[in-house]
Amino acid sequence: MDLETLRDVSGLSDPVERARVLSRLITEEQGLLAEAAKMRRQAIAEARDSGMSLEDIGTSLGVSPGRVSEESVVRTSEEFVVRTPRVLVRRALPTDPAVRASASLFLAEAERQGVTPGRRMLYVGPEPAGEHVAACLRVEPGAEVIARRKMMTADGIPVRIATSYFRADLFGGTRLAEPGFVKPSLQSALVALGHTFGRAEETLTARPPTSFEYETLELEPGEWVVQVLRAGYSDEDVPVHVLETVCAANRHVFPIGQVSGHDEF
Repeated sequence: MDLETLRDVSGLSDPVERARVLSRLITEEQGLLAEAAKMRRQAIAEARDSGMSLEDIGTSLGVSPGRVSEESVVRTSEEFVVRTPRVLVRRALPTDPAVRASASLFLAEAERQGVTPGRRMLYVGPEPAGEHVAACLRVEPGAEVIARRKMMTADGIPVRIATSYFRADLFGGTRLAEPGFVKPSLQSALVALGHTFGRAEETLTARPPTSFEYETLELEPGEWVVQVLRAGYSDEDVPVHVLETVCAANRHVFPIGQVSGHDEF
């Protein structure tokens, strides 16, 4: 699947037919990813058999020696289904307000769970808004927005890609558009800019990963992701912050919170 193919599909007038064709293309893409991953594991195994060390292979591929060791074993699709998750972390739905108010949602969650958290900024800068982000920010799809994308790890294993999106007309030229982590927290920066929290909406979607998500999260063939999209609005109903969290599905549990005193079986 390439951009030319997608452009051709986007020109189909029948929306149902367009969706059907896109579903087929996604399925084919996942099949190719699985086969490519299998071939890559075989290539790594051959490199090890030739005498290359895990460190040398990892350096050449830009991955950790542990990942090289794991990929050097060719597994069947059935084994991927039943294998134990590399790590299991929690992502509460809806977000606990006490956690949301912390310096970092993920760091606060990880501390409660007893895992060693890590985070790394992947990108800060302008990019075109996808349809779901554009709808939340009330801008046109493709409009330039500010993106702040980072990866989270638990015990050294990648588990999430979290991207904060902001309207460029509201936050361009502020420290939210600058590289690096915002200190002391993103929330405090929003308050300092005059925005008071009003409400939020969170939606959850399970889907196949994009190629970027597949590689960055070091997913297994056939493994899906869970996308949590949180749109935050001010008390004046201004779309202030959209947070898209893409979670490696097999490495997460999603506890569902209930209104106090109203939980039931």
